[in-house]
Amino acid sequence: MKRFQIIVEGDGDKKFFEDYYHHIFGEKAPKDSITHPGKDGDTGGYQKLKSEDAIGAMRQNTDMGGINLVIFDADEDTESRRAELLAIKEEFGVEFELFLLPNNKDVGALEDLLENIINPNNQPVMNCWQTYEGELAKVWIPTKTPPTLTIPAKKTKIYAYLETLLGTSKTQKKLIKDANRNFENILHWNLNAEYLEPLKGFLYGNLTEK
Repeated sequence: MKRFQIIVEGDGDKKFFEDYYHHIFGEKAPKDSITHPGKDGDTGGYQKLKSEDAIGAMRQNTDMGGINLVIFDADEDTESRRAELLAIKEEFGVEFELFLLPNNKDVGALEDLLENIINPNNQPVMNCWQTYEGELAKVWIPTKTPPTLTIPAKKTKIYAYLETLLGTSKTQKKLIKDANRNFENILHWNLNAEYLEPLKGFLYGNLTEK
């Protein structure tokens, strides 16, 4: 396995990639090899890839013969985000390979990937959520400006998905939080899902010796 650094956007991404790395390679990722450019509990975000710490870490890893993998959200415009991130390579003279979540071609984020890898047995939970969103869209509150309701964020959907499947104790509730999720729990997630093939190919292609 090559020396590497995987740079993601936040704590939830970090935990997912720690678990996914373990799943596909059969070993834990080296300490501090999966990180995000945030500080003091703050998440990263694509703009923070320009931070002195992030740029310095990438340069150092390259100098030591390692490879940098940047895996960030595509958000609302895949090609614009790709162009913004690749411009950092030229601006700061750093080297990295880029993958945009959820699948390196569609708009979206980590939550879109997660929605596509839930255990199929739990699809009724997501179906209920879709019905819930549809009903919220019909509601009109005259005293609210605007009177239409705000549909909860995708992060809320994933949170609710896990909350319905886990118990009510404090220990179980902690497992809902981004940094504590167990993506290797086959009752909740399917890390062998076909949807993950582009990401799996990206990781294998860059991290294994040819």
